[in-house]
Amino acid sequence: MAVKLMGAWPSPFAVRARIALNLKSVDYEYQEEDFRNKSELLLKSNPVYKKIPVLLHDDKPICESMIIVSYIDEVWTDGPSLLPSDPYDRAIARFWAYYVDDKWFPALVEMAKAKTDEAKKEATEKVLEGLKLFEEAFEKCSKGKQFFNGENIGYLDVAIGCYLGLIKMADLMTGLNLLNDKTPLLAAWAERFCASKAVKDVMPDPERLLEFVKVMLAAQAAQ
Repeated sequence: MAVKLMGAWPSPFAVRARIALNLKSVDYEYQEEDFRNKSELLLKSNPVYKKIPVLLHDDKPICESMIIVSYIDEVWTDGPSLLPSDPYDRAIARFWAYYVDDKWFPALVEMAKAKTDEAKKEATEKVLEGLKLFEEAFEKCSKGKQFFNGENIGYLDVAIGCYLGLIKMADLMTGLNLLNDKTPLLAAWAERFCASKAVKDVMPDPERLLEFVKVMLAAQAAQ
């Protein structure tokens, strides 16, 4: 079965898909996309949003990162499941995966883009509030084990963990230490997650990310 992933190295959403493929030991071809010059294959494969990531499985496109993660989990059943077996635990994992994209990530973006001290302070407070919520969620979901999913990296680990490169980049940009002694469980989890064989080679370097974001923000300011 031919598997191809279209993504871009700075994108946490592409990172999600790559981690999931690695966790399931799926052989795949990776196509790096240029945000400013998207390939015809990408535009044809995702004509609605025209965004990465897109997974091509036997030439059939699957779009949206968490849908891709679920698809990978359902198709490649060897090894541990990414989603919890208990229906309630699955619902909770999906809830937090939605929250991190819908509420927390926009606050992180706003923190980087804020032009006033007041706006930056407000966004930073939202980011820190979210991390505190993740700390509480980890304590409940992990049930004393290493990851949100228990003994193994799972759906919610991937959903939140894909942002760890951006969190470290934000630390470089702001001088903050977002994962600190107020979130000790989350900080320890982040180290374990990033050390995983499935993660470490696809997680973007924070300094490289910072340079990319600086260029992007400068280009937006010049428009």
